[in-house]
Amino acid sequence: MEEVIRLPRLGESAPDFEAPTTHGTIKLDDYKGSWLILFSHPADFTPVCTTEFVAFAQIYPELQKRGVELLGISVDSITSHIAWVRNIEEKLGVKIPFPIIADLNKEVSQLYGMVHPGQSKTETVRCVFIIDPNKIVRAMLYYPLTTGRNMDEILRLINALQTTDEHKLATPANWRPGDMAIVPPPLTTESAEERLKQGYECADWYLCKKKL
Repeated sequence: MEEVIRLPRLGESAPDFEAPTTHGTIKLDDYKGSWLILFSHPADFTPVCTTEFVAFAQIYPELQKRGVELLGISVDSITSHIAWVRNIEEKLGVKIPFPIIADLNKEVSQLYGMVHPGQSKTETVRCVFIIDPNKIVRAMLYYPLTTGRNMDEILRLINALQTTDEHKLATPANWRPGDMAIVPPPLTTESAEERLKQGYECADWYLCKKKL
């Protein structure tokens, strides 16, 4: 019988957990009130994962400016994580400033649907969960074992989510800070007519943008 993978759902509470990490025991509640990126990697001491951890460390200051914390996870042990972090600093000159969960029993990985047997029966795939200050799952990204993640897109996604929360607007394809945002569509014919007089940039009644 094929294993059923349970995934968190967008707009719902992120599954609670308590787990050992390279910075001591951590609970999801420890991050309440701040944004959190929880991301999994297949294994320590592997090439693609190493490039990703270097890249995450490099964007960490930018994430912190936005009130975002990072938390890594894989099914490797604490000792493996510590050795790998030390190796990255020694060989590549990059210090990993954020904690990494040692999920040996796959408890957290199963809660977040990080183990996909079609990719690997033992390793976590490359997942990214963006969790807001109220512990709500706001975005999920999945990558195969062979493909490293794009840090520019992760930063762009954080910027877009925070802009939506602040201004109650949506963001179009390829949106970046400074671009126009999308005004929510009208719900009545009267408001559809009225919005064309609001000074928005409108292609039609249902597609209007405004400057922030």
